[in-house]
Amino acid sequence: MITPVPLRRRRAGGRRGGPAARRLAAAAALLTSAALVAACSGPPRSGGSGSGGPTLSPGTPAARGEIDSFSWAVYAEPPTLDYTVAFDYPQNTILSNVCESLMRWTPGLTLEPGLARKASNPDATTWVYDLRPGVRFHDGKVMTADDVVFSLGRQTDPDNAAAWAQVFQNVASVRKTGPLQVTVKLRKPDSQFPQYMATAAGVVASQAGVEAAGKDYGTTGGLACTGPFELGTWNKGQSVELDRFDGYWGRKAKSGKVLFRFMTDPSARTNAMLSGDADGGYLIPTESYDRLRNSGVGKLYFGEGLSTVNVSITDMKGPLGDLRVRRALSLALDRSGFVAAGLGGAGTVTHSLTTRAAWAGASEETRKNALGGLPPVRPDIEKAKALIKEAGAAGKTLTVATSSIGQDVSLLATAVQAAGARIGLDIRLKTIAPNAFTALFTDPEAREGIDMFPLTYYDSITDPLDLLTNFRTGAYLNFAGYSDRTYDAGIERAAAEYDPDKRLAIEAELQKHAAEQLLWIPVAEWPTAVFLNKRITGAPTTISYMYYPWAADVGAAP
Repeated sequence: MITPVPLRRRRAGGRRGGPAARRLAAAAALLTSAALVAACSGPPRSGGSGSGGPTLSPGTPAARGEIDSFSWAVYAEPPTLDYTVAFDYPQNTILSNVCESLMRWTPGLTLEPGLARKASNPDATTWVYDLRPGVRFHDGKVMTADDVVFSLGRQTDPDNAAAWAQVFQNVASVRKTGPLQVTVKLRKPDSQFPQYMATAAGVVASQAGVEAAGKDYGTTGGLACTGPFELGTWNKGQSVELDRFDGYWGRKAKSGKVLFRFMTDPSARTNAMLSGDADGGYLIPTESYDRLRNSGVGKLYFGEGLSTVNVSITDMKGPLGDLRVRRALSLALDRSGFVAAGLGGAGTVTHSLTTRAAWAGASEETRKNALGGLPPVRPDIEKAKALIKEAGAAGKTLTVATSSIGQDVSLLATAVQAAGARIGLDIRLKTIAPNAFTALFTDPEAREGIDMFPLTYYDSITDPLDLLTNFRTGAYLNFAGYSDRTYDAGIERAAAEYDPDKRLAIEAELQKHAAEQLLWIPVAEWPTAVFLNKRITGAPTTISYMYYPWAADVGAAP
């Protein structure tokens, strides 16, 4: 049995947002696992993006058969593959194929059983996970309830500084209640906790394997997990190889091996996909969309990304502490120009902090309340100038961070600078090296002297609260230190509500409040992009690849 200790502030964030460290709370209701799946029914599975932008594909064609191997381009080498600190794209893109969670996020962004064959909620503060029998770890040992208790316990161990620790802040205990049963007791009802059990927060690893690896766990040797692939050779600075695990409990992977190649340069990644050195990749450089789309060597797909591009306000002690200045900057931004240049035309201008797909399960009235009547996005320079004059901010200096990490970052920073120039603000760019960009999310000292920076946020669950909780007092991504007790109370009520209709109605009000305050300035929705050459097919098009064993579906193209 584990009893979580009080939590210190944790690392979280990501290259451009990522799942934040969260403090979750909740209230009364009962929910069976079947009802939970219905509540998290995911976005529409086909058709357009909803309001312009590219057509979204529900998936890629199913593979016709097995292949010996395929290679995949990733933009950076993970510092570790320890699941407790899997908070960014490179780690999760690889880890999702090796380690599995109690629940599973599907390619359609719905929730289904994972290593737990059933999740039940006998009372408002209890979740019971009945485990699948006969599941083997990569070392051959059989999974038991002890492994689950141990694995979840690592997320709350202060020595681990787990990125997902605050998911467990409302957990009173995790204990074994049968050879294949684990019971989680909450301090108060929590509608979010069971959803996060489909992310890296819910990963189960072998206690014996993790303890044997000691401090080297996640960097050398195996990962002691249950997925369709196991960790093979890791050539530091170059690549990671995964080998098919033939003892897998589920559907066998179609490829015998997967080679993940680390390529920090966007042009190098694109050229590798064009030449065949890499068979495919996610997080395609936006400047390469047209080259890949028109190359004739493969196909570029777009799918639901649950991602929004924003300008994060990091300092409200200066001019941006005046709401009129934030509104003026929002009114002066050329969002359409940024989408065309920065996102390669593959985004959608938005005035919403949350994606439209996150509201797919809401009633028409709730969706209208959440997405209608938000601050306008059409540029209005004269009104913006008037707000700057009214606020006495003309000529004031602000600093926005930029980086060559990708043109979505650099061109948004430039667009913010141009917007300021149009309305009388002196906005200066501060260039940060790509490898240091993540520090903006994790280190307050790295944000000193910076008033704002481009931030792309992706949801880790299909619930608007995943993003909206970031503006709660003390939230990890609440960089500007915004605090409003009424908003905090709304977050508590939403997290407390198991009934999805009632919860989404509360979240719609929270969305309006956060949008009106412009704590982040919303710019665009950004779909997931994936490129596959003519050798392979089967990869999901949605952001599910972060937690779903997507590589197991990749095989020979028809």
